[in-house]
Amino acid sequence: MYASDLKKGDTAKIKQVEFGELQNKLIEMGCFEGNTIRMLYIAPLGDPIAYDINGYILGLRKEEARMIEVTLI
Repeated sequence: MYASDLKKGDTAKIKQVEFGELQNKLIEMGCFEGNTIRMLYIAPLGDPIAYDINGYILGLRKEEARMIEVTLI
């Protein structure tokens, strides 16, 4: 399951960030193994999506959120 699959209010643990151009940037923004991620809001057209990552609110496009593998809590 990926962060892009979460529904509003779902909370999950980050398992890993897939390798790619944005991997380092996502890790620098707190998207690394063990952190908690919760979907807060989704734009009317479905993109971007706001996530709470350990108290830090981060907006991601769906394609970016598909790089974050998670496990529901």
